[in-house]
Amino acid sequence: MELDVLVVGGAGVDTIVRVPGLELGARETVWVEPIEMYVGHTGHGVALGCHLLGMQAGLADVIGEDDEGFRIRQLYWDLQMPLHFVEHPNGTRRSVNLVTPNGERLAFYDGRHPAGMRVDPELWRPAIADARHVHVSIMDFARHALPDALAAGRTISTDLHDWDGKDDYHRDFATSADIVFVSASALPDDAVGWIFEHGRAQAVVVLAGADGSYLHLPGKPPRHIPALKLADRPVVDTNGAGDAYVAAFLARWLDGVGWYDAAQAGTIAGAWACGSPGTHTDLITAEELAARSGDK
Repeated sequence: MELDVLVVGGAGVDTIVRVPGLELGARETVWVEPIEMYVGHTGHGVALGCHLLGMQAGLADVIGEDDEGFRIRQLYWDLQMPLHFVEHPNGTRRSVNLVTPNGERLAFYDGRHPAGMRVDPELWRPAIADARHVHVSIMDFARHALPDALAAGRTISTDLHDWDGKDDYHRDFATSADIVFVSASALPDDAVGWIFEHGRAQAVVVLAGADGSYLHLPGKPPRHIPALKLADRPVVDTNGAGDAYVAAFLARWLDGVGWYDAAQAGTIAGAWACGSPGTHTDLITAEELAARSGDK
């Protein structure tokens, strides 16, 4: 099966706890709304987002032989999305996310797998051979898929999340990708220039939350794309908004639109994701994106 997008790494299960605020004080017990669990995390969000936008998308990842791993396998079976996986005895990644009424969140991430973990590259090599584009999540094992994607001549994207411009862990990803997404939260002023100077990026997209995003192209000043507010979808949960942005950006770019139009699509998809509770529970579809793009 030919894939438009193969995502390597980054699926897990989120437990969402809705709290009155992130400063809970010294209380021993806090009454909350029903606690929910969802398949989530960054790689799954990009794969699912691309799937709902009409792309043929699949995931290659390391999960566990546990309830969380079964939940992931069952979802991909139900969606008829390709899932290539190996199991690790440490189990499946998970996260407990505290979410406030206005959508702010604090995540407690349990990565499960040991640093330096290596897996058989046959996990991703056959799928890379059948893919147009490879999105590599910043899982430690996934960095070893980068040379295979480069050797196969595939375009590559990655999301560095809250990289501080210094941590060596992220540099393989930053220098190997054609499209680099990164959060503005800890990014120093010179980091984008470093990516262009030392890597092969055609575009760097800096995600700045409520301030929107900034599209950087080599030799050009950055272009600001303001965040959107959708009147019929007020912000209730920011979980997965960045992944939704990435998915829509990639889907439209792979459809042949320009960088700016791809960033506009990402902005709409990110705003849409903020309007639903949970993680990746209601990502935008191709039809809805087309309608909203006409409205902007």
